[in-house]
Amino acid sequence: MRLPLEEAVLQTVAYADVFDFPLTLEEIHRFLVGIKASYSDVGRIFESDRLAPKHLERHDKFFTLPGRGGIVGVRQRRSAASRFLWPAAVNYGRLIAQIPFVRMVAVTGALAVNNSDDGDDIDYLIVTEPGRLWLCRSLVVSLVKLAARKGIQLCPNYFLSENALALTEQDLFTAHELLQMAPISGSDVYKKMLHLNSWTERFLPNANTPMSILYSTPQGYRLLSTMAEAVLRLPPSDWVEKWEMDRKIAKFGRRAAASPQRKLGENSEQPNLIEVSFTPNRCKGHFYHHGSRALSAYETQLKHLAEES
Repeated sequence: MRLPLEEAVLQTVAYADVFDFPLTLEEIHRFLVGIKASYSDVGRIFESDRLAPKHLERHDKFFTLPGRGGIVGVRQRRSAASRFLWPAAVNYGRLIAQIPFVRMVAVTGALAVNNSDDGDDIDYLIVTEPGRLWLCRSLVVSLVKLAARKGIQLCPNYFLSENALALTEQDLFTAHELLQMAPISGSDVYKKMLHLNSWTERFLPNANTPMSILYSTPQGYRLLSTMAEAVLRLPPSDWVEKWEMDRKIAKFGRRAAASPQRKLGENSEQPNLIEVSFTPNRCKGHFYHHGSRALSAYETQLKHLAEES
């Protein structure tokens, strides 16, 4: 019979395994699923050898599930690819931060944990001023097209307005996305978002330390952005915002209908994650349902762990 902390360690490694991502002891402690524990307590689990080698394998500094040592090489390769992507991610994130009505920019997805492969997109979550989300998105898309001409694939696939920071999805995948994202700008909004989503502590109680902001917008750029926003708050921009919102929601709605939400099994204990959502305050276009696929794969891993206990 496994102890609760041993079970949590296995669940943590099993979740990372879904992404072919072996973990160090420090990472297991930080992303420990469901239990708050000290680093020394987690370390003692490994000193006891109760989990190895039947349930866990060690490969230098990395821990994997049995027979999964090959993902150590995958992580090392992806880490190298991520180092190549980060300069572009930060530089374009800075440019996005200077666009009118942008209040926060953060790198999300695989790159946020240095697990991007060659050719992967750079994912961003962007927070905007309320009432200007769709206008702001159109300005960001213009930058995306310019980057594409240079062979850089930006993917700003999640926009929220400042009055929609409290997320309705409360699951392990979303908790990881929030606590792993790397904020480029918008320190106050970033901290507010973490505070409004304190439910993440139920899933990852050791991972609630805010990340450092990577960039502070220079005063001159803030002044230019403020002047541009003053012009874009005039009545004609209200019409542009509504026009852009209506046409994009209709377009994305048709795409979502052609690619319906991926549902988990009827007996699943995991929530069905909302990955496609378009409203005045939210544009979430995760059409490939990576989150639902990850939760489904993780559920399969949990069943295997239960059978081995």
